[in-house]
Amino acid sequence: MKKIAVFTSGGDAPGMNACIRAIVRGAAYHGVEVYGIIRGYNGMIKGDIIPLNSQSVSNIIQRGGTILKSARSKEFMTSEGRQKAYDKLQELGIEGLVAIGGNGTFTGAEIFFNEFKIPTVGAPGTIDNDLYGTDYTIGFDTAVNTALDAIDKIRDTADSHDRVFFIEVMGRDSGYIAVQCGIAGGAEALMIPENLTPVDEIVTILNNGFAKQKSSSIVVVAEGDEEGNAQVVANKIREKMGSKIDIRVTTLGHIQRGGIPTAYDRILASRLGLGALEGLLRGEKNVMAGVINNQLVYTPFHDTITKKKPVSEDLIRMVEILST
Repeated sequence: MKKIAVFTSGGDAPGMNACIRAIVRGAAYHGVEVYGIIRGYNGMIKGDIIPLNSQSVSNIIQRGGTILKSARSKEFMTSEGRQKAYDKLQELGIEGLVAIGGNGTFTGAEIFFNEFKIPTVGAPGTIDNDLYGTDYTIGFDTAVNTALDAIDKIRDTADSHDRVFFIEVMGRDSGYIAVQCGIAGGAEALMIPENLTPVDEIVTILNNGFAKQKSSSIVVVAEGDEEGNAQVVANKIREKMGSKIDIRVTTLGHIQRGGIPTAYDRILASRLGLGALEGLLRGEKNVMAGVINNQLVYTPFHDTITKKKPVSEDLIRMVEILST
């Protein structure tokens, strides 16, 4: 394999640039030409593909976002769109791909291989940390620290005004960010998609706190919780507790996706980028590079896409015990 391309797809995550850098410089080390595809599968279809070299990725390891940009592509979901993408890759003689993204990205890559036999190795780039086949994904650590910084500040004002804050963090299908923020931020309660926490249970927790003279509380809510988002949950709590409680809601939103990646994310992204590249050059295909128990592993896309990565029950239990 002498020519490969790299692209980012789906939601951006801090550390993606460090991953791109590792792939490009690793390719240079191995004597392989590397191209960057701009805006993911959309750019592949349009032929928005540029050559990259070591200089192209200089001074990007500390930058958030992705220099290759990202976009979702409805056209790539059609056979006609994938044919256009294949034709553009063929024009440049590109023989393999490194995809940085999540479930949607890897689903597209697997379909693409089944139709056109273009091998792809993935690097897990998503702040949600919800991909089976790796302990941590690129961007998760930074997102947690960004959210935690906000939670620490909110706790100051909650304490000053004797308020209960419901803080919504990202996690439509995964509670990983919420769990880590709940533990590190000393939250009184936690609500995540993987573990149903009825509103009545939150009421009990808050009342128990008031009984112990606790004047303020933090409840961390993953956006995909079964009871609803933070605003919905807060409204339900107001209906049950009335004027005895002063509630505020803060939705952290996309602030969690941006910013300077932490040292951990830069190192993880570099390791996974190089691992994905070298796996591709060794003949791996339709797999995601991950790190489990500090060992580089490769997991088939099919497993990454279909298997659920559970949140540790020990961590959920820890929130309950430490909040009493």
